[in-house]
Amino acid sequence: MVIRAEDRLSEVLSRDPRMVEIITTAAPSLRGLNNPVTRRIMGRLATMEQVARIAGIEPDLLLYRVNRAMGQGEDETGREIEVAPVERDGGAAAPTTMPGHLREVPPHRILDLDVREDLRHGREPFSRIMKARKQLRAGGVLRLRATFEPAPLYRVMAAQGYAHWTEQLADDDWRVWFYAEPNPQSSGERGEPPPGAARPSGEDTEDQPADVVILDVRGLEPSEPMVRTLAALETLPRGKTLLQINERIPQFLLPRLEELGFDHEIREQAEGVVRVFIRHA
Repeated sequence: MVIRAEDRLSEVLSRDPRMVEIITTAAPSLRGLNNPVTRRIMGRLATMEQVARIAGIEPDLLLYRVNRAMGQGEDETGREIEVAPVERDGGAAAPTTMPGHLREVPPHRILDLDVREDLRHGREPFSRIMKARKQLRAGGVLRLRATFEPAPLYRVMAAQGYAHWTEQLADDDWRVWFYAEPNPQSSGERGEPPPGAARPSGEDTEDQPADVVILDVRGLEPSEPMVRTLAALETLPRGKTLLQINERIPQFLLPRLEELGFDHEIREQAEGVVRVFIRHA
């Protein structure tokens, strides 16, 4: 089976025990995957495209190398398989030098969060990062330290209005500055939330009770629906319901809900539309 950009790293690693060696040979900067803790955490969060970004190489090149090493470079007729070019989202690239306004941020507006020990000991730091983000005041900056470039986090923070600037201090030491865009672009004249952001009830195609929060994750890349759903559940008050609108049943999310103490109800109401009602148990 050909490995593609949207495949989650954990799924790719499960296909063949040689995969870690193949990937680290194709991209030596990913040798951190030899650490089972890093491999487990990155595997849950990152797609192959994001892994390539972490490695600092073109996704198409990484996919070509991995597929060739797996013997997937040719079809049964001996013709070379073409790996579809990765479609970029067209968003603005992160600046290569520190933006000027970051140099002028006073120290009391910078919130430092170091999750390197969490990552080294296999603890998922996502909830800590989201809690820290909520503590930011206007003009504040979240300065995150991690053992690898947290590329999967960029889209999550961008959906909440935060740009980033990244520094690599060592092979296993990255520092990322998350800051509010100076002139955030709203998705509508009413200032609607960006795609994948939770919003109050009453804004969906169907009327919902006042105690329902709607999270539409349709069209998001793999791993993002789960990441954003778990982030929304961090602040879900007891007695309220989170309604996730998805294109399919979120198989990987359901066991996590049970672990975290949430009940769920699934309603497949139309082709390509699945509603998952999530409540505190």
